[in-house]
Amino acid sequence: MMEVCNSKLMELKTLITLKRLMKLMRGNKTFFAVAIITTAIAALGRLVRPLIVTVTVDSVLGSEPLMDNAAVRWFVNALVGGEEGLSTHPNILWICGGAIIVVTLINGAFMVIRGNFSSMASENMAKKMKDNLYDHLQKLPYDYHVQAKTGDLIQRCTSDVETIRRFLIMQVPEMGRAIFLTIFTLAIMFSVNVRMTVISALFIPVILVFSYVFFKKCRAAFKLTDEKEGEMSAVLQENLSGVRVVRAFGRQKYEMAKFDKRNQEFRDLNMKHLRLMSYYWSSSDLLALGAQLGVLAYGIYMAYSGYITIGEFILFNSYIGMLLWPVRQMGRILSDMGRMQVSIGRVFEILDTPQEKDNEGVTQHPLRGELVFNDVTFAYNDGKPVLNKMSFAVQPGESIGVLGSTGSGKSTIMHMLLRLYDYQNGSVKINGREISQIDKKWLRERIGLVLQEPFLYSKTIDKNLRMAKDVVETDEVLDAAKVAHAHGFIEGFDEGYETMIGERGVTLSGGQKQRVAIARTLIKNSDILIFDDSLSAVDTETDAQIRAALKERAKDVTTFIISQRITTLMHAERVFVVEGGRIADVGTHDELIARPGLYKRIWDIQSMLADEFDEM
Repeated sequence: MMEVCNSKLMELKTLITLKRLMKLMRGNKTFFAVAIITTAIAALGRLVRPLIVTVTVDSVLGSEPLMDNAAVRWFVNALVGGEEGLSTHPNILWICGGAIIVVTLINGAFMVIRGNFSSMASENMAKKMKDNLYDHLQKLPYDYHVQAKTGDLIQRCTSDVETIRRFLIMQVPEMGRAIFLTIFTLAIMFSVNVRMTVISALFIPVILVFSYVFFKKCRAAFKLTDEKEGEMSAVLQENLSGVRVVRAFGRQKYEMAKFDKRNQEFRDLNMKHLRLMSYYWSSSDLLALGAQLGVLAYGIYMAYSGYITIGEFILFNSYIGMLLWPVRQMGRILSDMGRMQVSIGRVFEILDTPQEKDNEGVTQHPLRGELVFNDVTFAYNDGKPVLNKMSFAVQPGESIGVLGSTGSGKSTIMHMLLRLYDYQNGSVKINGREISQIDKKWLRERIGLVLQEPFLYSKTIDKNLRMAKDVVETDEVLDAAKVAHAHGFIEGFDEGYETMIGERGVTLSGGQKQRVAIARTLIKNSDILIFDDSLSAVDTETDAQIRAALKERAKDVTTFIISQRITTLMHAERVFVVEGGRIADVGTHDELIARPGLYKRIWDIQSMLADEFDEM
């Protein structure tokens, strides 16, 4: 019963794979059709050559009458005008030799055409698939990217797409070729001698069953190998991204051992697949050679007994190779199909993931207005509430400091504002409108966010700054850089704003990266600004200068400053102290240090450390 269920499930998966493959082929079906048609013509060309040799041996060099085959009689009539001219035509051998050359050239030409059209179709599909994957990844929910492994996603968008492309360019035409060769070969062989054809075809079912069993075993191995390669890519990506941490802690041997473990597992699975391939090819070779030996022995007996001519013996000996080769090739086709099924499944795991959707009736509502959280509750996937009936109100243009311990819910508040996550209970309103009814894209374009670990691209500083919006004037770049106190150190570089900063801004210090990120965000001219501990890497003097410049530039902009440094928060109009997913205390700096609580405790500790540092 279990085997029947597994068989049905496999058939269903194969059907789904074929439907998905047809979906990907949209716009390129003409290319594939031409490739398959030219494959059929090329297959016919291969079959004509042995027929010419048979006619030459039997009816030109010998005195046998033409075989009772319509294709042969049509060919001879077209060549020399009829059977009577075969033995009397003065240049008949040259004509037969020339015919073989012409047929070979035609066969080669159609194979070239097939290659060109199948290449165009597969490359177009690979490009389309990569574009779809990249576009889809951009629109997936934030939570998906938090949980996904970057290395595995990269492999799916590259290695798995390449596996599908190779199958399309190599095996789809080969499937057509195998089918056409088998049909045409059997048709001609049956027209020449039924008994010899039956003997020649006896091994075909055996090889097909053997190929199918091999396919089932290989598909399971492919899936494990592909997943293990994804794990190896993830380890490699993490190591390269965190290379400075690895060097700083001297963990090269540990990282090498971790990668070596994944690499060894991948290698073992790959070797298992290669062993399966070697078993298949050696076994199928044995079956095919046994079939050819049987046909050869029986053909010698038939020719010796006068049942077939020498030319027909040569024909069957040539055709048995053509017949068994595509049948054997089905094993490789099925093998690659198994690999392709795994890859297309991994690709569609991404494409089938629902994109981030907006609520119905959303609008591009103005954000310059009162911001109100009312009994907001939110929990991540573990179900433990991070925000627990949180309530507060912020006036337009007000600057708010946010202080809290790790995991208290500070950053989650900002996630709510950006609608990276939607709250489960309560209400969040901006300028009188529920935030769930404000267009996500519009909301994120109007809210500027600077993170503690900003992401900078491997481009020039100027290009990184201009990524804030589509059109940026040079004056805007310079003005934002000056407000963020980045202009000075940028001008100090030999190439100034054209300085390449390396991947993730690796050539800049932590404080320099934060200031470039602040400048990039200021160029957006946002309605709400969020600084999520984004001044932690700059010294207190620069911190104060940046805050003063921001206060002057963004005096009408609602600003949130999340920090553990009291000197960063002390000049905010109000400070929210967050504990246990709630606002535990609210007030100005002076009010909060005047009463016991988390804010005062941190202030006392930081003041004491500052005094000790000054005394050193």
